[in-house]
Amino acid sequence: MNPFYTKKKISLRARNLNAEAIKVNDKSGNPIMIGLVMVWKIKDVYKALFEIDSQTMGQTPGGVTSLNSTMRAFENFVSVQSDAALRQVAGRYNYDENSNPADDVTLRSGADEINEALKQTLNERLAIAGIEAIEARINYLAYAPEIAAVMLRRQQADAIIAAREKIVEGAVSMVKMALDNLKKDGVVELDEERKAAMVSNLLVVLCGDEPASPVVNAGTLYN
Repeated sequence: MNPFYTKKKISLRARNLNAEAIKVNDKSGNPIMIGLVMVWKIKDVYKALFEIDSQTMGQTPGGVTSLNSTMRAFENFVSVQSDAALRQVAGRYNYDENSNPADDVTLRSGADEINEALKQTLNERLAIAGIEAIEARINYLAYAPEIAAVMLRRQQADAIIAAREKIVEGAVSMVKMALDNLKKDGVVELDEERKAAMVSNLLVVLCGDEPASPVVNAGTLYN
């Protein structure tokens, strides 16, 4: 063996990276907080040693490169590239369908597709260093603090609207059923004016948030 050669140790075992959440802008420009967790390992030793500056970053003060210091250099490289990849992928999609209802895939709803796109982007960036991303997925997703309160109110409003639509749909169905049964059983004959009044009263009772307070009419049907 050539005495001028040196040997360096590199671990080929899988390692985890649990990146802290970072602030990015989604496709619509909304600031969000997003984080990832990934499993990676060195696949090509030659690229890992010669394509990135792992030796100088991993050297101890005495000029000796240890296994731990070298792996820390790789971990730093993976951390920086994962940050860039996460920003790139997050900028392609909206946070949810409220930002753009026409989007089929969002960061909240398209977990499988987002994770696959993240893994592919990471592998493209890490290939130069002979590193492979075995698994990558988003583990934290939320609106940035400065808009979280506003977005929460919007979500609450959407929920209220959806609930109201369901209530009105059910109330209309019940009113229709009541009119049809009254007519079929011959309980009472109502002209169009009284039907309209009955429909109005039933909708108020069925759609109102408070219990109804009935008013007893002591006069005739029209007074």
